Amino acid sequence: MTDSDRTPADLLRSEFARNPARPLVTFYDDATGERVELSVATFANWVSKTANLLQGDLAAEPGDRLALLLPAHWQTAVWLIAASAVGVVADVGGDPAAADLVVSGPDTLEAARGCRGERIALALRPLGGRFPEPPGGFMDYAAEVPGQGDRFAPLVPPEPTDAALVVAGAAMSAADVTERARADAAHLGLTGPGSRLLSTRAYDTWEGLSAGLYAPLAAGASVVLVRNAGAGAADGDGAAMAKRVEEERVTATAR
Repeated sequence: MTDSDRTPADLLRSEFARNPARPLVTFYDDATGERVELSVATFANWVSKTANLLQGDLAAEPGDRLALLLPAHWQTAVWLIAASAVGVVADVGGDPAAADLVVSGPDTLEAARGCRGERIALALRPLGGRFPEPPGGFMDYAAEVPGQGDRFAPLVPPEPTDAALVVAGAAMSAADVTERARADAAHLGLTGPGSRLLSTRAYDTWEGLSAGLYAPLAAGASVVLVRNAGAGAADGDGAAMAKRVEEERVTATAR
């Protein structure tokens, strides 16, 4: 992070330049047993490919509205930063009928059909796997993104003052997101590269998005993002979560 970083995409670029090999997002799904760890470099590669898909195949332009119907997940984090790179407004849980395009998980496909623009579906399977059978009327993200370019350059560079995010009815510019993330990082106890935040919060509020992505990114820290926390654990999530905190060298939690 540098003082000149004014957008979430800027924050990622700075982290890539500083230390691309360090972990950025470690994702758990306690309902499936999945664990995925993405370094800054790997995460940035997914972002570049997704931004190229948005700008190229989907013809998205700055100011277009993307209804993001996805849970707290590492691929959701990728889409949020890719939208920032292109200048697309990520409307988290937004109305697909009012959006220019929609990105949906497997549980929200029917609602997503209300979008008259491009529709992209994510299976949210381990390791970013494809749907066994692609849903009709949707592009399968996992089938399309691997062939996209590993570097991204926006045709029209987005401005920090441009609209970037809508969550729980509140709209924010790219600069708003970055500034609030910096403030939240301090509040959450993230002091720098050694900080590691475990978040079980959903992505349907600013607090969840900030703890689960933006604040760790702004602080040069990393996040352990847990979906379905404690699912299947005999003791709920108590002892299992305490063990995870120790094993993942967590320094702060947001639950």
